[in-house]
Amino acid sequence: MAGLLGGWLGLALGGQVITPIGPADVTFSLSPQWQGETVVDVAPLGQLAFDTHAAPLRIEAAITEIRSSAAQEMFADPTAIDRMAAGIGADLTAGVTALIVRSLIVAALGAALMGLLLFHNLWRALASALTSVLVLASAGGVAAMTFNPSAIVQPRFTGLIGDAPQVVGSVDDVVGRFTEYQEQLAGLVGNVAMIYEATSSLPVYDEDESVIRVLHVSDIQLNPASWSIIGSLQEQYGVDVIVDSGDLTDRGSAAEDVFADEIGKLDVPYVWVRGKHDSMGTQRAVEAQENAVVLDGDVAEVGGLTFFGAGDPRYVPDPTRLNPDEAGVAALGEEQAASIVGGDADVDVAILHSRTQAEPFDGVVPLVLAGNEHRRSTELTDLGTRFLIQGSTGGAGLSGLDHSGDRPTPYQASVLYFDAETGRLQARDDIDLGGIGLTSAQVERHIEEDPGRPVGEEAEEDPEGEETAEEGGSTP
Repeated sequence: MAGLLGGWLGLALGGQVITPIGPADVTFSLSPQWQGETVVDVAPLGQLAFDTHAAPLRIEAAITEIRSSAAQEMFADPTAIDRMAAGIGADLTAGVTALIVRSLIVAALGAALMGLLLFHNLWRALASALTSVLVLASAGGVAAMTFNPSAIVQPRFTGLIGDAPQVVGSVDDVVGRFTEYQEQLAGLVGNVAMIYEATSSLPVYDEDESVIRVLHVSDIQLNPASWSIIGSLQEQYGVDVIVDSGDLTDRGSAAEDVFADEIGKLDVPYVWVRGKHDSMGTQRAVEAQENAVVLDGDVAEVGGLTFFGAGDPRYVPDPTRLNPDEAGVAALGEEQAASIVGGDADVDVAILHSRTQAEPFDGVVPLVLAGNEHRRSTELTDLGTRFLIQGSTGGAGLSGLDHSGDRPTPYQASVLYFDAETGRLQARDDIDLGGIGLTSAQVERHIEEDPGRPVGEEAEEDPEGEETAEEGGSTP
């Protein structure tokens, strides 16, 4: 125990080295942590985290200083980043090697000092130091054996929402350049250097006709703050189409119809299906917006993608209405899924409000978008269909404010990246917003490992697991 405690204190106090990488001085540090990860600190913008290894060690890299002369050279000479790519591997290797050596030394010293303080015996102090070194070396060996370089293409970003697209990077490059790991690292360092040197945002999301960007939102439920969030995400990510999987309003009353006017202020097509809190009056209010595309058992091509969408047959705010039960909703979904099989156009995306109505589309379309549950989850089935259940982009609506003392429901949305030629999902950024004034964000990148997989035939199991979900939901 003395060896472990002393080694931990030694790492905490001295387990850091400063290494020059490109135009930056980077501080590398090593510390124990139950879940192994690599963290890149790009303060004041936020942090990038990567699940690079399975050992209980946290490796952190933080930009300590940007050397002005080197950064200015990058601005003046566009080929500077390419030249930096040739040497960045050696810089990283030197930095990590120095970190390992220093960590072993300070862990041993910390354990030895702890042993002397506790036991007042030189041999027991040396035994503590040896224990600390063996444990740290074993953890390092596990980290090396389980190291996954491809984890860099699926980062988690925590920080200011306005900077998320710039720091996470362009999915266009990630999808097309899996093997160019060294160049990606060079580009990341270059981007961060430019962010420090100039206050303007980096144009990493250039216009590209090969990628269609879709913002998936759901369950706004009359929260006006959602429009600011949607507008910000549309602008920051260069979104081509917005998809809303229902429950725009809370009760679907005539007084709430004016809420739909905000849709008309957005500069891109807004594809919408009715949720169980939306009335037919709500649907007509959405249809009145010039940029709205309301789908209710229809197929439409919008922004280069072919969508099928259908409204929820229930309207729960009206206690006098006889709504179908779950079996009735599922039966309607079966009819709707059958209606597009063998149709004139291959549907890229199906949009339904509830999971019950959406499940019959398994094996019929490659991607199904839904909502209703106020908690994001995703599943890739054996038939090749990806189900993405969106959380609440309205933080469960204004009614969510009534749950005093409970954990707040996060504002959730996803930016989906499609191949314009095939219409298949290539990647997505899952975005969680929260905090005072909604100024913070977590952005997590997910890459589709087999975007061209067959649909309707037996497909390989999702390598990420049968189903994943995010905490923070509430009862819809």
